[in-house]
Amino acid sequence: MSALESVEEAAVRPLETHANWTSDDVADSEAWTYRLNADEIAELEAALLWARSYSDEVLNIDKEHFPLPTLAPVLNGLAEELINGRGFCRISALPVERIGHEDASWMYWGIGLHLGVPWPQNVKGHLLGDVKDQGKSVNDPTARGNELGGVAQAFHSDGSDLIGLLCLDPGVSGGESLVANAVAAHNRLVAEDPDLATVLYDPLPYDFRGEQSKGSSPFYRMPVFSEHGDRLFVRYIRPYIDASQRHGDAPRLSDAQRTAMDAFDALVCDPCNRVEMTFAPGDMQFVNNYHVLHGRNAYKDDPANGRVRWLKRLWLATEILGPQDRPQRFQSAGATRHWSARRTRADI
Repeated sequence: MSALESVEEAAVRPLETHANWTSDDVADSEAWTYRLNADEIAELEAALLWARSYSDEVLNIDKEHFPLPTLAPVLNGLAEELINGRGFCRISALPVERIGHEDASWMYWGIGLHLGVPWPQNVKGHLLGDVKDQGKSVNDPTARGNELGGVAQAFHSDGSDLIGLLCLDPGVSGGESLVANAVAAHNRLVAEDPDLATVLYDPLPYDFRGEQSKGSSPFYRMPVFSEHGDRLFVRYIRPYIDASQRHGDAPRLSDAQRTAMDAFDALVCDPCNRVEMTFAPGDMQFVNNYHVLHGRNAYKDDPANGRVRWLKRLWLATEILGPQDRPQRFQSAGATRHWSARRTRADI
């Protein structure tokens, strides 16, 4: 990880108030759902044929190998809304039952390429990853949220500009996706208790979950809030911050830091600050990791009957944000550059 940037001495202030939506503002799901029409699905199928004529490995496919002359301008508009507007959207719905998991995953990859450049998601170098029950225990100190089955996930952000999820199977029940406005929560905390907000501008330790580079520290440090060019950048994974304390050389969390995180958690989880959405097969969700936190409700699978909740995941670096538009710690996947040593994918 590169040297941490110093925190500016200026007082904390509200940022990007244009993104201060509430649950009432986004109550109409049609406002943030783009439904693919028959012509656009046909265009995706044609692009898939073009891509497969170039390579039989999805990771070899770049944007130019997946042409979307009609849909690309739509995706450009969605990317703009993700970065400079509401911060989340749903694209509905690829015909997964008709085209199958593999073709749907290729189409999802192609759509993602028109929203950004894929970043690795773990030390394995997964560029196209899985969110499903991978047999990990919640007590396993190396387990990451995408590997845990059944349990709810607290609100958190991931390590990229955008996170995308494609639902291949929603499972039997539950598993609703949750999104919360981190910008609004930040701005409320600044207004209600600026001293606590200031605490979260200082670096906090995060557990690497065993995925650090060989011989390096098992934790890294990042603030929850960063200001850069009048933009707000949020990185928040409370379970990983708490888990960092298992390492004897990690900085001890202070009472002030725990109190500040508790206050931020309360604002994030406020019902007026969150949206719940269900996933049907073929639904895609894209979220701005810096402005919107995401989580999920607990869910049930039925493996004996082939019903297992399965999402494909992308981490994307949008071209809307250039290198100068992000803090240094958010460049090239921040603390996890060593994950780029390999380019792999989870099985489709």
